[in-house]
This record gives sequence, structure tokens and C-alpha cells, in this order.
Amino acid sequence: MASVTSATVAIPSFTGLKSTISKPSAVVRIPTKAATSPKLTVKSSLKEFGVAAVAAAASFALAGNAMAIDVLLGSGDGALAFVPNEFTIAKGEKIVFKNNAGFPHNVVFDEDEIPSGVDASKISMDEQDLLNAAGETYEVALTEPGTYSFYCAPHQGAGMVGKVTVN
Repeated sequence: MASVTSATVAIPSFTGLKSTISKPSAVVRIPTKAATSPKLTVKSSLKEFGVAAVAAAASFALAGNAMAIDVLLGSGDGALAFVPNEFTIAKGEKIVFKNNAGFPHNVVFDEDEIPSGVDASKISMDEQDLLNAAGETYEVALTEPGTYSFYCAPHQGAGMVGKVTVN
């Protein structure tokens, strides 16, 4: 992501300055060689420009896939919730679930509410595994587009559920 910050430039006013013209008392001419400046030529074809544009777009796409979203397990006020509980990511983007409050927690993807062909056991924590301390994390990257529902097994009954859409 990029951010743009505006700036104001102040240009001082020089009113009140007086210009004077003085006549030179002597003129001195120094003979010099005529300097030849090298010519700069830029040659480019549309093909080369297209290759550069595709390379730049691919770099941007790869950088975007390397990004991650952090999801807190337990809100700052101690509520049993995923924060955020609904979000959208790009295919392959990493989700970092981070233990925050009200633990122990875990992250289990609902096998009935994920895209067909995705194995919930491969993207979920085991229901018996728990994050027991503040700052512990569980990371997963989802590669199939679609909507995935997830929950915290110990707190599902209390409403600790979430949903992620993968584009």
C-alpha cells in the first residue's frame, strides 16, 4: 500500500529589493573551443516496454501475495471474538491468528463451510491443540478462492466464529 502526504511550499517574496545596472569598465574575451555535447539517444520498442510492464506487474503481484493479515483471538476488551471476524484476502495471502485475550483459543475451519475440495484438517488446528499464552500464533495460507467459516472450538458456543473470503 502506498500513502500520499501533501506538503505546502512557501516561496518568500522579495519585494523591496532594488536592481541596479552598472556599466562594465572593461570587456575581456577569452577564446574557447566549441564544446561538443554527446547526444543521448533512447530507443525502445513497444515489445520492450510491454516486457517491462509485465515484469513490474508480476513483481507487484508477488509482493501482494507476500502480505499477511493479523487476526486477534479475543478482543481488547476481553470479549470472546475474532478481530476482525469477517475479512477478505487474496489467494495465497497468509493469515496470522494471534492470541490476545480470553485464552485458550484455537482455529478450526468448518468442513461444511469451506470451498469444495479443500481439506479442513489441513488448514485447521487440531481441536485439541490450544494457544495458551498471549502472543502465540497460528498461521495459514488459503489458496482456493471462496468463503471459509472458522471458529474457536472452546468458545464456539459463545459466538467466537469468523468468516474469510478468498479472491
